[in-house]
Amino acid sequence: MKSKFIALTILLSIFLTSCDAVDDLLTFSISNETSIKIKSTSPINLPSEIITPEVTTNSSAEFENNKTKASLVKDIKLRSLKLSISDPSDKTFTFLKSVHLYISTTNSDEIELAYQDNIMSTSNTIDLICTDKKLDQYIKADSYKIRTQVTLKETLTKDVTVKADMKFKVTADPF
Repeated sequence: MKSKFIALTILLSIFLTSCDAVDDLLTFSISNETSIKIKSTSPINLPSEIITPEVTTNSSAEFENNKTKASLVKDIKLRSLKLSISDPSDKTFTFLKSVHLYISTTNSDEIELAYQDNIMSTSNTIDLICTDKKLDQYIKADSYKIRTQVTLKETLTKDVTVKADMKFKVTADPF
């Protein structure tokens, strides 16, 4: 009886380990970026919204490069979203109180993508907290929209352009 239990345990652990190994082989990253312009006329301590131009996805090409296709993709999640100030180059995020980014497509409802509240950064880059939402329908689409909600804690004397670098973790089925 004891030997059957040991054999079953070994078999089960091999099965679970092999599933993880297969998932690792079928997991890859997709990167996208967009620019967000925060106007100097934005109010202080009140949320203001910024709509960016549609982000064209290159997901079909990325899926092909990773030897899969959209129909086999089973899970896409945001792994990281980094904001960096591109103009003016000497500006830091000290002016920003909070930022929330939302994603939508023409066929899908808007959901929150990432956020950061009570920002105390003196750097020109910040990492946002990523939500754990499934993003399959957004990243598989030809394009998506990013809506940004910012709250400023100080007056801007000129517009600030922020680059958003997004990295998505994609897992596909083998068949």
